[in-house]
Amino acid sequence: MGMSLFGTPASAKDVVKIAFVGPLTGGVSSIGLGGRNSADLAVRLRNADPKAKYTYELVVQDDECRPNVGVQVATKIAADKNIIAGVTHFCSAVAMGTVGVYNRFGLPVVVWGAVLPEITYGNDYKEVHRVNGTMINQSEVAAKFMKDQGFKKWAIIHDTTDYGKGHNKYFSEFVKKDGGTVVATFGVTADQQDFSTELTKIRELKPDVVYFGGLTPLGVRIRTQMEKLGIKAQFEGTSGIKSDAYIQGVGEKLAEGSLSFIEGAPWEKIPGGLYFTAKYQLQKYSEPPEAYGPFSYAAANLIMDAVEKVGPDRKKVRDVLNKTKDVDTLIGKVTFDDHRQNIVPLVTKYVVQDGKWVIWEDSLYASGKRKLSGQ
Repeated sequence: MGMSLFGTPASAKDVVKIAFVGPLTGGVSSIGLGGRNSADLAVRLRNADPKAKYTYELVVQDDECRPNVGVQVATKIAADKNIIAGVTHFCSAVAMGTVGVYNRFGLPVVVWGAVLPEITYGNDYKEVHRVNGTMINQSEVAAKFMKDQGFKKWAIIHDTTDYGKGHNKYFSEFVKKDGGTVVATFGVTADQQDFSTELTKIRELKPDVVYFGGLTPLGVRIRTQMEKLGIKAQFEGTSGIKSDAYIQGVGEKLAEGSLSFIEGAPWEKIPGGLYFTAKYQLQKYSEPPEAYGPFSYAAANLIMDAVEKVGPDRKKVRDVLNKTKDVDTLIGKVTFDDHRQNIVPLVTKYVVQDGKWVIWEDSLYASGKRKLSGQ
């Protein structure tokens, strides 16, 4: 009786494994955990769909945002033939270190957060796709937007990883192209604690804006120390600070007015956004999806759509992903170019308002009811 009621039916679906890789521990773990939860949500929703041909299992790995760990993890999942594809990496240095591994083992992956252009454009690895945009898109919009707001002089602080150096390179180019001036540039290590030397010089130069190219933990320390030194310049960060952890780290009052720019459509405005939010809350995850959760969710769905179409075959899944064109996703339409890079149609601007990241166009700042620093 028990066996007949609860035993595995003969028509049980085959299990297909896909991997998720991101920073689940360390300074940017909030982003990684949000990405993991979002990929997990995509898998749970697919498994609840009676039309799905397969049952999906998410194999989760922590790359710690460290390239050496990332390569070990990438090798581990790529060598496992039961894993058909992967949703991989938020940190650019890690993503850059692993692309060759995925190519060598023939494992198709969709990058969900890393923004260094070379991840897709540096090689012609047909296994490596990216659903989010690059720092080129982000920097162009960030520079023009600030110029349009009337700012003219920037001081730049960036971390000395490929991520930080890349943001400095592209952002500086676009600032100068738009007629702005960079009065000083400082490269700092990701684990640096004291910025009094750099910030004292910046205070003397009196820039309109302090632009930060790096991730949340470093951004928190810099923004906090700016306040202690009495620097009133507008604080502008990359997508790397677009996290609840940034607001919590510096405090609601000090975070107010901080700016960040994310590649892609504002998922809050897309019809599927409300569905995603509702389903995410139902699962009672301990962490929010954060800025890049929707990209992870979209990446997982693109992979599962491919498996549904051609079965659990790495090469066939890779080929389907390569042909992705005008596919509706949570982050808008996705089209991969000849280097498997999503052609991102826009960049979304965010400002911290009353302890939350708010889309610029919906903010009191855009309506003129509040002013950015120096305006």
